[in-house]
Amino acid sequence: MTRGINWTVTHAAQGSAFFRERIPDPSAIRTLEDLRRLPFTTKEELRESYPFGWTCVPLEQVVRIHASTGTTGKRVIASYTRRDLEDWAAMFKRCYEFAGVGPLDRVQVTPGYGLWTAGVGFQAGVELLGAMAVPTGPGNLDLQFEFMIDFETTVICATSSFGLLMAEEAHKRGVRDRLRLRLGIFGSERWGDAVRQRITDLLGIDCYDIYGLTELYGPGTGIDCPQHTGIHYWDDYYVVEIVDPESGRALPVGEEGEVVLTTLRKEAMPLIRYRTRDISRIVPGDCRCGSRHPRLARLTGRSDDMVKVRGVQVYPAQIDTVLARVPECGSEYQVRIRREGGREHFLVRVEAADDRWPATLEHEVAEALRAAIGVRPEVEVVAPATLPRSERKTRRVFDERDG
Repeated sequence: MTRGINWTVTHAAQGSAFFRERIPDPSAIRTLEDLRRLPFTTKEELRESYPFGWTCVPLEQVVRIHASTGTTGKRVIASYTRRDLEDWAAMFKRCYEFAGVGPLDRVQVTPGYGLWTAGVGFQAGVELLGAMAVPTGPGNLDLQFEFMIDFETTVICATSSFGLLMAEEAHKRGVRDRLRLRLGIFGSERWGDAVRQRITDLLGIDCYDIYGLTELYGPGTGIDCPQHTGIHYWDDYYVVEIVDPESGRALPVGEEGEVVLTTLRKEAMPLIRYRTRDISRIVPGDCRCGSRHPRLARLTGRSDDMVKVRGVQVYPAQIDTVLARVPECGSEYQVRIRREGGREHFLVRVEAADDRWPATLEHEVAEALRAAIGVRPEVEVVAPATLPRSERKTRRVFDERDG
């Protein structure tokens, strides 16, 4: 790690004026404690450096660019050298191996291609592993099931939203017995245990949560193992810090906070103390799977997806957790907040687990949410598969207040 930290800060300071201003003496930064003396970097600063102000190699060494989805604002650009792409594929191959994917598998890649990192990242890992890639891309459910059946797909890769959509569609079409799927790898958005369980129940597959973000190569930089006790992250490629989102203070192992990343090998666009806004914690101790790679707990949300309702901080993950404990509730929900007549209205729409639900369910969910988050919403229970599904990321929180 020491060599990687020093190489990264030296490389960044030599290659970019942006980093040169922030790292006056790269030779003094060798350990994690040294690193913590440097300021954080943010997505806003990355956007301001558009398109290549953050790139630390001559542009003739840049062989590809990608861009973020733009879910939380203007797209950010990520640049890659040839070695960056090789490293990314190697990390992705490791993810597949952790999930038990091998050369005999047939892997259907449904995330989008083009500027988004997901599709091409999933495919590069499949090819390096030596498995068969079936690059269907997103959407077109008829094609997805045609290929799954005809090519006897064994592994499906998708956003969790699209994975849920395909699982429900397979149930609706009655094709589960014709599928050869044995596992699914889902990512690109935070998803809870309720969604995992529903996909598992409908498709009869084991589900894995893959980690990544455009700025950090893309997906493939971590995954949970068959123990499902946290996401193993590749500490030979990047360093993880957990900090208090408000003060920036480093937090001890096991305490939840914001994930901050520093890369150890990335050439074109290194990250140095980059605030991801992801909320998680480092899982203490060794995993029963025997891997030496440390673990992050599955993401519980983002520091920038918090909303305040009647003065109380509310995270979507808190709602997820409550709904997962109510058997009569399904996995999908939607939050709408509006202001009317000087009063804030907080509505949670939640799907029922099946077409019949007890008349008391709305009251039960409202009270469970009040106890968990400190504010009581209005609750509306709707029929299964009523709320929108997406082939990419599903938006679940709608803050309709002015200002």
